[in-house]
Amino acid sequence: MAETHDSLHVVMLPWLAFGHMMPYLELAKLMAGKGHRISFLSSPGNIDRLPKPPSDLASLISFVKLPLPAVEQLPEGAGATSDLPYDKIQFLKKAYDMLQEPVARFLESSDPDWIMYDFAPYWAGPISSRLGIRSVFFSITTAASLGFLGPTWASKGGDYRKTPEDFTKRPNWVPFPTSVAYRHFEIEKIFDAVSRNASGVTDLYRWGAGQECCDIIAVRSSYEVEPEWLSLLKDILAKPIFPVGQLPPSNPEMRGETDSWRSIKEWLDVQKKCTVVYVAFGSEAKPSQTELTEIALGLELSGLPFFWVLKTQLGSADTESVVLPDGFEERVRGRGMVWDSWVPQLKILAHDSVGWFLTHAGWSSVVEALSFGRALILFTFLADQGLNARLLEERQIGYPIPRNESDGSVTRQSVSESLSLVMVEEKGRVYREKAKEMRPIFGDKNVQERYVNNLLNYLKEQRPVKHLKSKGITI
Repeated sequence: MAETHDSLHVVMLPWLAFGHMMPYLELAKLMAGKGHRISFLSSPGNIDRLPKPPSDLASLISFVKLPLPAVEQLPEGAGATSDLPYDKIQFLKKAYDMLQEPVARFLESSDPDWIMYDFAPYWAGPISSRLGIRSVFFSITTAASLGFLGPTWASKGGDYRKTPEDFTKRPNWVPFPTSVAYRHFEIEKIFDAVSRNASGVTDLYRWGAGQECCDIIAVRSSYEVEPEWLSLLKDILAKPIFPVGQLPPSNPEMRGETDSWRSIKEWLDVQKKCTVVYVAFGSEAKPSQTELTEIALGLELSGLPFFWVLKTQLGSADTESVVLPDGFEERVRGRGMVWDSWVPQLKILAHDSVGWFLTHAGWSSVVEALSFGRALILFTFLADQGLNARLLEERQIGYPIPRNESDGSVTRQSVSESLSLVMVEEKGRVYREKAKEMRPIFGDKNVQERYVNNLLNYLKEQRPVKHLKSKGITI
Protein backbone atom coordinates (compact mmCIF):
# COMPACT_ATOMS: atom_id res chain seq x y z
CA MET A 1 0.00 0.00 0.00
CA ALA A 2 1.68 3.21 -1.15
CA GLU A 3 1.71 6.47 0.78
CA THR A 4 -0.60 9.10 -0.65
CA HIS A 5 -0.18 12.89 -0.70
CA ASP A 6 -2.43 13.29 2.32
CA SER A 7 -1.04 10.35 4.31
CA LEU A 8 -0.08 10.81 7.92
CA HIS A 9 3.05 9.87 9.81
CA VAL A 10 2.03 8.60 13.26
CA VAL A 11 4.42 7.57 16.04
CA MET A 12 3.13 4.90 18.44
CA LEU A 13 4.51 4.58 21.96
CA PRO A 14 2.82 1.74 23.87
CA TRP A 15 3.66 0.53 27.37
CA LEU A 16 5.97 -2.50 27.53
CA ALA A 17 3.24 -5.13 27.98
CA PHE A 18 2.05 -7.37 25.16
CA GLY A 19 -1.55 -6.67 26.18
CA HIS A 20 -0.78 -3.05 25.27
CA MET A 21 1.59 -3.51 22.32
CA MET A 22 -0.72 -5.88 20.41
CA PRO A 23 -3.75 -3.50 20.25
CA TYR A 24 -1.38 -0.69 19.22
CA LEU A 25 0.03 -2.91 16.49
CA GLU A 26 -3.46 -3.91 15.35
CA LEU A 27 -4.42 -0.25 15.02
CA ALA A 28 -1.10 0.42 13.25
CA LYS A 29 -1.96 -2.23 10.65
CA LEU A 30 -5.43 -0.79 10.09
CA MET A 31 -3.98 2.71 9.60
CA ALA A 32 -1.14 1.48 7.37
CA GLY A 33 -3.74 -0.36 5.29
CA LYS A 34 -5.09 3.07 4.37
CA GLY A 35 -1.69 4.37 3.29
CA HIS A 36 -0.49 5.98 6.53
CA ARG A 37 3.06 5.62 7.84
CA ILE A 38 3.63 4.30 11.36
CA SER A 39 6.76 4.41 13.54
CA PHE A 40 6.32 1.86 16.33
CA LEU A 41 8.62 2.43 19.33
CA SER A 42 9.53 -0.26 21.87
CA SER A 43 12.44 -2.12 23.43
CA PRO A 44 14.56 -4.31 21.09
CA GLY A 45 13.44 -7.60 22.67
CA ASN A 46 9.77 -6.72 22.30
CA ILE A 47 10.12 -5.74 18.66
CA ASP A 48 11.88 -9.03 17.95
CA ARG A 49 8.97 -10.92 19.56
CA LEU A 50 6.11 -9.00 17.93
CA PRO A 51 4.47 -10.61 14.89
CA LYS A 52 5.64 -9.10 11.62
CA PRO A 53 3.06 -7.11 9.62
CA PRO A 54 1.72 -8.55 6.36
CA SER A 55 4.11 -8.03 3.44
CA ASP A 56 1.88 -5.40 1.81
CA LEU A 57 2.14 -3.22 4.94
CA ALA A 58 5.78 -3.86 5.84
CA SER A 59 7.06 -0.72 4.08
CA LEU A 60 4.65 1.50 6.03
CA ILE A 61 5.26 0.17 9.56
CA SER A 62 8.75 0.92 10.88
CA PHE A 63 9.82 -0.65 14.17
CA VAL A 64 12.13 1.60 16.15
CA LYS A 65 14.22 -0.08 18.84
CA LEU A 66 14.84 1.96 22.00
CA PRO A 67 17.23 0.11 24.35
CA LEU A 68 16.21 0.35 27.99
CA PRO A 69 18.79 1.89 30.34
CA ALA A 70 20.16 -0.40 33.05
CA VAL A 71 18.30 -0.01 36.34
CA GLU A 72 19.25 -1.64 39.61
CA GLN A 73 16.94 -4.58 40.43
CA LEU A 74 15.70 -4.80 36.82
CA PRO A 75 17.02 -8.13 35.47
CA GLU A 76 19.18 -7.84 32.36
CA GLY A 77 17.22 -8.55 29.18
CA ALA A 78 13.81 -7.86 30.74
CA GLY A 79 11.98 -5.69 28.22
CA ALA A 80 8.34 -6.49 28.91
CA THR A 81 6.06 -7.11 31.87
CA SER A 82 5.80 -10.77 30.85
CA ASP A 83 9.53 -11.15 31.63
CA LEU A 84 9.00 -10.20 35.27
CA PRO A 85 7.15 -11.13 38.43
CA TYR A 86 4.69 -8.42 39.49
CA ASP A 87 6.93 -6.88 42.16
CA LYS A 88 9.70 -6.19 39.60
CA ILE A 89 7.50 -4.30 37.11
CA GLN A 90 8.03 -1.07 39.06
CA PHE A 91 11.70 -1.16 37.99
CA LEU A 92 10.66 -1.59 34.35
CA LYS A 93 8.63 1.63 34.71
CA LYS A 94 11.70 3.35 36.14
CA ALA A 95 13.79 2.30 33.12
CA TYR A 96 10.96 3.27 30.75
CA ASP A 97 10.86 6.80 32.18
CA MET A 98 14.53 7.15 31.26
CA LEU A 99 13.55 6.93 27.55
CA GLN A 100 12.27 10.52 27.56
CA GLU A 101 15.38 11.90 25.88
CA PRO A 102 15.65 9.18 23.16
CA VAL A 103 11.92 9.59 22.41
CA ALA A 104 12.30 13.39 22.18
CA ARG A 105 15.27 12.99 19.83
CA PHE A 106 13.34 10.60 17.61
CA LEU A 107 10.32 12.90 17.45
CA GLU A 108 12.51 15.87 16.62
CA SER A 109 14.35 14.07 13.82
CA SER A 110 11.33 12.29 12.30
CA ASP A 111 8.88 15.21 12.67
CA PRO A 112 5.64 13.15 12.63
CA ASP A 113 2.13 14.53 12.34
CA TRP A 114 0.86 12.80 15.48
CA ILE A 115 2.06 10.67 18.36
CA MET A 116 -0.18 8.08 20.05
CA TYR A 117 1.02 7.25 23.54
CA ASP A 118 -0.02 4.96 26.38
CA PHE A 119 -0.63 5.61 30.09
CA ALA A 120 2.96 4.87 31.18
CA PRO A 121 4.77 7.53 29.07
CA TYR A 122 2.77 10.38 30.63
CA TRP A 123 5.76 12.57 29.73
CA ALA A 124 5.21 12.12 25.96
CA GLY A 125 2.43 14.76 25.86
CA PRO A 126 4.60 17.69 27.06
CA ILE A 127 7.48 16.59 24.78
CA SER A 128 5.29 16.47 21.68
CA SER A 129 3.60 19.76 22.58
CA ARG A 130 6.99 21.46 22.86
CA LEU A 131 7.91 20.15 19.39
CA GLY A 132 4.60 21.21 17.82
CA ILE A 133 3.43 17.61 17.32
CA ARG A 134 -0.21 16.74 18.02
CA SER A 135 -0.85 13.91 20.47
CA VAL A 136 -3.37 11.14 21.15
CA PHE A 137 -3.65 9.45 24.52
CA PHE A 138 -4.62 5.93 23.39
CA SER A 139 -6.07 3.77 26.16
CA ILE A 140 -6.20 0.06 25.45
CA THR A 141 -8.53 -0.40 28.44
CA THR A 142 -12.31 -0.36 28.19
CA ALA A 143 -14.26 2.88 28.49
CA ALA A 144 -15.66 1.50 31.76
CA SER A 145 -12.14 1.13 33.22
CA LEU A 146 -11.23 4.64 32.10
CA GLY A 147 -14.48 6.00 33.53
CA PHE A 148 -13.86 4.22 36.83
CA LEU A 149 -10.41 5.88 37.10
CA GLY A 150 -12.22 9.18 36.74
CA PRO A 151 -11.49 12.80 35.82
CA THR A 152 -7.93 14.04 35.40
CA TRP A 153 -7.98 15.87 38.73
CA ALA A 154 -8.83 12.63 40.52
CA SER A 155 -6.06 10.61 38.85
CA LYS A 156 -3.47 13.31 39.55
CA GLY A 157 -3.99 13.24 43.29
CA GLY A 158 -7.35 14.85 44.04
CA ASP A 159 -9.18 11.53 44.30
CA TYR A 160 -11.28 11.15 47.45
CA ARG A 161 -10.50 7.41 47.29
CA LYS A 162 -7.57 6.74 49.63
CA THR A 163 -8.06 3.14 50.85
CA PRO A 164 -8.61 -0.16 49.03
CA GLU A 165 -12.22 -0.18 50.27
CA ASP A 166 -12.85 3.12 48.46
CA PHE A 167 -12.17 1.38 45.14
CA THR A 168 -14.76 -1.33 45.75
CA LYS A 169 -17.70 1.06 45.17
CA ARG A 170 -19.15 3.03 42.28
CA PRO A 171 -17.27 6.37 42.04
CA ASN A 172 -19.11 9.64 42.79
CA TRP A 173 -18.79 10.88 39.19
CA VAL A 174 -20.62 7.87 37.68
CA PRO A 175 -24.31 8.92 37.52
CA PHE A 176 -25.82 5.58 36.47
CA PRO A 177 -26.17 2.28 38.40
CA THR A 178 -23.25 -0.07 37.79
CA SER A 179 -21.34 -2.85 39.51
CA VAL A 180 -18.07 -1.85 37.81
CA ALA A 181 -15.61 -1.59 40.71
CA TYR A 182 -12.81 -3.67 42.17
CA ARG A 183 -13.39 -6.51 44.60
CA HIS A 184 -11.35 -6.15 47.76
CA PHE A 185 -8.79 -8.84 46.91
CA GLU A 186 -8.28 -7.37 43.41
CA ILE A 187 -7.46 -3.81 44.50
CA GLU A 188 -5.44 -5.01 47.51
CA LYS A 189 -3.10 -6.88 45.17
CA ILE A 190 -2.41 -3.84 42.96
CA PHE A 191 -2.78 -0.98 45.44
CA ASP A 192 0.76 0.19 44.64
CA ALA A 193 -0.79 1.55 41.42
CA VAL A 194 -2.63 4.04 43.63
CA SER A 195 -0.05 4.54 46.36
CA ARG A 196 3.61 4.37 45.31
CA ASN A 197 6.27 2.29 43.56
CA ALA A 198 10.00 2.46 42.79
CA SER A 199 9.49 4.65 39.72
CA GLY A 200 8.34 7.48 42.00
CA VAL A 201 5.13 7.94 40.00
CA THR A 202 1.87 6.09 40.66
CA ASP A 203 0.04 4.45 37.79
CA LEU A 204 -3.00 6.56 38.59
CA TYR A 205 -0.95 9.76 38.20
CA ARG A 206 0.40 8.51 34.86
CA TRP A 207 -3.18 8.10 33.59
CA GLY A 208 -4.20 11.58 34.69
CA ALA A 209 -1.09 13.40 33.50
CA GLY A 210 -1.16 11.57 30.17
CA GLN A 211 -4.76 12.58 29.55
CA GLU A 212 -4.19 16.17 30.67
CA CYS A 213 -1.46 16.89 28.12
CA CYS A 214 -2.92 15.23 25.01
CA ASP A 215 -5.01 16.78 22.24
CA ILE A 216 -7.51 13.92 22.00
CA ILE A 217 -8.25 10.61 23.75
CA ALA A 218 -8.73 7.35 21.83
CA VAL A 219 -10.26 4.34 23.58
CA ARG A 220 -10.38 0.69 22.63
CA SER A 221 -14.15 0.62 22.82
CA SER A 222 -17.33 0.92 20.78
CA TYR A 223 -20.81 2.38 21.22
CA GLU A 224 -22.24 -1.08 20.54
CA VAL A 225 -20.69 -2.32 23.80
CA GLU A 226 -20.23 0.70 26.12
CA PRO A 227 -22.49 3.60 25.09
CA GLU A 228 -23.06 4.97 28.61
CA TRP A 229 -19.37 4.83 29.56
CA LEU A 230 -18.24 6.59 26.37
CA SER A 231 -20.77 9.35 27.03
CA LEU A 232 -19.45 9.67 30.58
CA LEU A 233 -15.86 10.04 29.32
CA LYS A 234 -16.92 12.99 27.18
CA ASP A 235 -18.36 14.65 30.30
CA ILE A 236 -15.54 14.01 32.77
CA LEU A 237 -12.40 14.24 30.63
CA ALA A 238 -13.25 17.39 28.68
CA LYS A 239 -11.35 16.23 25.58
CA PRO A 240 -12.53 14.86 22.23
CA ILE A 241 -13.14 11.11 22.75
CA PHE A 242 -12.67 8.67 19.87
CA PRO A 243 -13.59 5.01 20.26
CA VAL A 244 -11.37 3.00 17.89
CA GLY A 245 -13.42 -0.21 17.96
CA GLN A 246 -12.51 -3.49 19.66
CA LEU A 247 -9.48 -4.16 17.40
CA PRO A 248 -9.99 -7.90 16.89
CA PRO A 249 -6.86 -9.51 15.37
CA SER A 250 -7.01 -9.19 11.60
CA ASN A 251 -5.29 -12.50 10.90
CA PRO A 252 -4.29 -15.61 12.87
CA GLU A 253 -0.73 -15.66 14.25
CA MET A 254 1.59 -16.63 11.42
CA ARG A 255 3.98 -18.47 13.71
CA GLY A 256 1.15 -20.85 14.52
CA GLU A 257 2.17 -23.01 11.51
CA THR A 258 4.57 -25.05 13.61
CA ASP A 259 4.98 -28.54 15.01
CA SER A 260 3.42 -27.21 18.23
CA TRP A 261 0.24 -26.13 16.47
CA ARG A 262 0.05 -29.41 14.59
CA SER A 263 0.19 -31.30 17.91
CA ILE A 264 -2.43 -29.04 19.46
CA LYS A 265 -4.69 -29.31 16.43
CA GLU A 266 -4.42 -33.11 16.39
CA TRP A 267 -5.65 -33.19 19.99
CA LEU A 268 -8.47 -30.69 19.36
CA ASP A 269 -9.55 -32.51 16.18
CA VAL A 270 -10.52 -35.65 18.10
CA GLN A 271 -12.66 -33.78 20.65
CA LYS A 272 -16.39 -33.35 20.10
CA LYS A 273 -17.65 -30.09 18.68
CA CYS A 274 -18.04 -27.24 21.17
CA THR A 275 -17.09 -29.31 24.24
CA VAL A 276 -13.59 -28.13 25.19
CA VAL A 277 -12.90 -25.36 27.70
CA TYR A 278 -9.79 -23.40 26.77
CA VAL A 279 -7.90 -22.22 29.88
CA ALA A 280 -5.37 -19.37 29.62
CA PHE A 281 -4.51 -16.41 31.83
CA GLY A 282 -2.47 -14.20 29.48
CA SER A 283 1.22 -13.37 29.26
CA GLU A 284 1.73 -11.80 32.70
CA ALA A 285 -0.67 -13.56 35.08
CA LYS A 286 0.40 -16.60 37.05
CA PRO A 287 -1.73 -18.38 39.64
CA SER A 288 -0.30 -18.82 43.13
CA GLN A 289 0.48 -22.40 44.10
CA THR A 290 -2.77 -22.63 46.09
CA GLU A 291 -4.83 -21.17 43.21
CA LEU A 292 -3.15 -23.49 40.71
CA THR A 293 -3.88 -26.55 42.82
CA GLU A 294 -7.57 -25.66 43.23
CA ILE A 295 -8.02 -24.74 39.54
CA ALA A 296 -6.40 -28.02 38.48
CA LEU A 297 -8.47 -30.13 40.86
CA GLY A 298 -11.59 -28.20 39.85
CA LEU A 299 -10.95 -29.00 36.19
CA GLU A 300 -10.45 -32.64 37.15
CA LEU A 301 -13.60 -32.70 39.28
CA SER A 302 -15.73 -31.20 36.48
CA GLY A 303 -15.14 -34.18 34.19
CA LEU A 304 -15.12 -31.77 31.22
CA PRO A 305 -12.53 -31.72 28.42
CA PHE A 306 -10.01 -28.85 28.63
CA PHE A 307 -6.89 -27.42 27.00
CA TRP A 308 -4.80 -25.42 29.53
CA VAL A 309 -1.97 -23.05 28.66
CA LEU A 310 -0.11 -22.85 31.95
CA LYS A 311 2.54 -20.28 32.81
CA THR A 312 4.52 -21.56 35.80
CA GLN A 313 7.18 -18.81 35.89
CA LEU A 314 7.31 -15.11 34.90
CA GLY A 315 10.84 -14.66 33.57
CA SER A 316 14.17 -15.70 35.06
CA ALA A 317 13.73 -13.32 38.02
CA ASP A 318 10.64 -15.22 39.18
CA THR A 319 11.82 -17.57 41.92
CA GLU A 320 8.35 -18.84 42.83
CA SER A 321 7.52 -21.31 40.11
CA VAL A 322 4.33 -23.33 40.59
CA VAL A 323 3.63 -27.01 39.95
CA LEU A 324 0.59 -29.13 39.16
CA PRO A 325 -0.76 -31.55 41.78
CA ASP A 326 0.94 -34.97 41.84
CA GLY A 327 -0.52 -37.32 39.25
CA PHE A 328 -2.86 -34.68 37.79
CA GLU A 329 -1.77 -35.02 34.16
CA GLU A 330 -1.98 -38.82 34.29
CA ARG A 331 -5.47 -38.74 35.80
CA VAL A 332 -6.86 -36.36 33.12
CA ARG A 333 -4.95 -37.85 30.19
CA GLY A 334 -7.12 -37.99 27.06
CA ARG A 335 -9.72 -35.43 28.11
CA GLY A 336 -7.35 -32.74 29.33
CA MET A 337 -4.08 -31.31 28.00
CA VAL A 338 -1.64 -28.93 29.73
CA TRP A 339 0.68 -26.86 27.52
CA ASP A 340 3.60 -24.91 29.03
CA SER A 341 4.82 -22.79 26.11
CA TRP A 342 3.48 -20.26 23.59
CA VAL A 343 0.33 -21.18 21.66
CA PRO A 344 -1.52 -19.58 18.72
CA GLN A 345 -4.49 -18.52 20.87
CA LEU A 346 -6.58 -17.25 17.98
CA LYS A 347 -6.34 -20.58 16.17
CA ILE A 348 -7.37 -22.45 19.31
CA LEU A 349 -10.37 -20.19 19.93
CA ALA A 350 -11.39 -20.58 16.30
CA HIS A 351 -11.33 -24.40 16.48
CA ASP A 352 -14.76 -26.09 16.33
CA SER A 353 -14.13 -28.23 19.43
CA VAL A 354 -13.65 -25.16 21.68
CA GLY A 355 -16.83 -23.73 23.18
CA TRP A 356 -15.72 -21.95 26.36
CA PHE A 357 -12.87 -19.89 27.71
CA LEU A 358 -11.67 -19.77 31.33
CA THR A 359 -9.86 -16.42 31.20
CA HIS A 360 -8.24 -13.70 33.32
CA ALA A 361 -10.54 -11.14 31.62
CA GLY A 362 -7.70 -9.29 29.91
CA TRP A 363 -9.52 -7.33 27.22
CA SER A 364 -7.49 -8.65 24.26
CA SER A 365 -8.40 -12.22 25.23
CA VAL A 366 -12.03 -11.20 25.75
CA VAL A 367 -12.17 -9.62 22.28
CA GLU A 368 -10.61 -12.69 20.65
CA ALA A 369 -13.01 -15.07 22.41
CA LEU A 370 -16.15 -13.06 21.67
CA SER A 371 -15.09 -12.69 18.03
CA PHE A 372 -15.78 -16.43 17.86
CA GLY A 373 -18.78 -16.41 20.21
CA ARG A 374 -17.00 -18.35 22.98
CA ALA A 375 -18.65 -18.19 26.41
CA LEU A 376 -16.51 -16.75 29.22
CA ILE A 377 -15.71 -18.01 32.72
CA LEU A 378 -13.73 -15.35 34.60
CA PHE A 379 -10.82 -15.59 37.04
CA THR A 380 -9.06 -12.24 37.48
CA PHE A 381 -5.48 -11.50 38.58
CA LEU A 382 -4.17 -7.95 37.96
CA ALA A 383 -4.58 -4.45 36.54
CA ASP A 384 -7.99 -3.67 35.01
CA GLN A 385 -9.09 -7.31 34.84
CA GLY A 386 -11.46 -6.91 37.80
CA LEU A 387 -13.19 -3.95 36.16
CA ASN A 388 -13.48 -5.87 32.89
CA ALA A 389 -14.99 -8.82 34.76
CA ARG A 390 -17.66 -6.62 36.39
CA LEU A 391 -18.56 -5.12 33.00
CA LEU A 392 -18.88 -8.60 31.45
CA GLU A 393 -20.83 -9.92 34.42
CA GLU A 394 -23.16 -6.92 34.39
CA ARG A 395 -23.99 -7.61 30.75
CA GLN A 396 -24.24 -11.38 31.41
CA ILE A 397 -21.46 -12.03 28.92
CA GLY A 398 -19.12 -13.66 31.46
CA TYR A 399 -19.52 -15.60 34.71
CA PRO A 400 -17.00 -15.01 37.53
CA ILE A 401 -15.86 -18.02 39.56
CA PRO A 402 -16.92 -17.34 43.18
CA ARG A 403 -13.94 -16.45 45.43
CA ASN A 404 -13.27 -15.37 48.98
CA GLU A 405 -13.84 -11.60 49.08
CA SER A 406 -10.90 -10.73 51.31
CA ASP A 407 -8.09 -12.87 49.90
CA GLY A 408 -9.43 -14.07 46.53
CA SER A 409 -8.99 -17.74 47.39
CA VAL A 410 -10.94 -20.27 45.36
CA THR A 411 -12.08 -23.86 45.91
CA ARG A 412 -12.03 -26.77 43.51
CA GLN A 413 -15.79 -27.08 44.01
CA SER A 414 -16.45 -23.49 42.87
CA VAL A 415 -14.22 -24.00 39.81
CA SER A 416 -16.00 -27.22 38.87
CA GLU A 417 -19.50 -25.82 39.53
CA SER A 418 -18.77 -22.63 37.53
CA LEU A 419 -17.58 -24.63 34.53
CA SER A 420 -20.65 -26.87 34.66
CA LEU A 421 -22.99 -23.89 35.03
CA VAL A 422 -21.67 -22.04 31.98
CA MET A 423 -20.98 -25.08 29.81
CA VAL A 424 -23.84 -27.45 30.61
CA GLU A 425 -26.62 -26.22 32.89
CA GLU A 426 -29.83 -24.46 31.88
CA LYS A 427 -29.08 -21.68 34.39
CA GLY A 428 -25.95 -20.82 32.37
CA ARG A 429 -27.72 -20.69 29.00
CA VAL A 430 -27.77 -16.86 29.16
CA TYR A 431 -23.94 -16.74 29.09
CA ARG A 432 -23.78 -19.07 26.12
CA GLU A 433 -26.39 -17.09 24.20
CA LYS A 434 -24.92 -13.68 25.06
CA ALA A 435 -21.49 -14.79 23.83
CA LYS A 436 -23.02 -15.75 20.48
CA GLU A 437 -24.86 -12.41 20.33
CA MET A 438 -21.53 -10.63 20.80
CA ARG A 439 -19.84 -12.36 17.85
CA PRO A 440 -21.03 -9.93 15.14
CA ILE A 441 -20.37 -6.93 17.41
CA PHE A 442 -16.78 -7.90 18.27
CA GLY A 443 -15.87 -9.49 14.95
CA ASP A 444 -17.56 -7.18 12.41
CA LYS A 445 -14.87 -5.76 10.12
CA ASN A 446 -17.21 -3.06 8.77
CA VAL A 447 -17.92 -1.71 12.26
CA GLN A 448 -14.18 -1.71 12.98
CA GLU A 449 -13.49 0.09 9.71
CA ARG A 450 -15.98 2.83 10.54
CA TYR A 451 -14.32 3.65 13.86
CA VAL A 452 -10.82 3.79 12.36
CA ASN A 453 -11.99 5.98 9.47
CA ASN A 454 -13.62 8.37 11.92
CA LEU A 455 -10.37 8.72 13.88
CA LEU A 456 -8.24 9.09 10.74
CA ASN A 457 -10.49 11.77 9.29
CA TYR A 458 -10.01 13.81 12.46
CA LEU A 459 -6.23 13.25 12.50
CA LYS A 460 -5.98 14.44 8.88
CA GLU A 461 -8.19 17.47 9.45
CA GLN A 462 -6.32 18.51 12.59
CA ARG A 463 -2.77 17.79 11.56
CA PRO A 464 -0.39 20.66 12.42
CA VAL A 465 -0.24 23.42 9.81
CA LYS A 466 3.54 23.14 9.45
CA HIS A 467 3.16 19.57 8.20
CA LEU A 468 0.58 20.51 5.60
CA LYS A 469 2.96 23.16 4.25
CA SER A 470 6.00 20.90 4.32
CA LYS A 471 4.14 18.29 2.26
CA GLY A 472 3.15 20.85 -0.32
CA ILE A 473 -0.53 20.74 0.61
CA THR A 474 -2.46 23.98 0.44
CA ILE A 475 -4.86 24.86 3.21
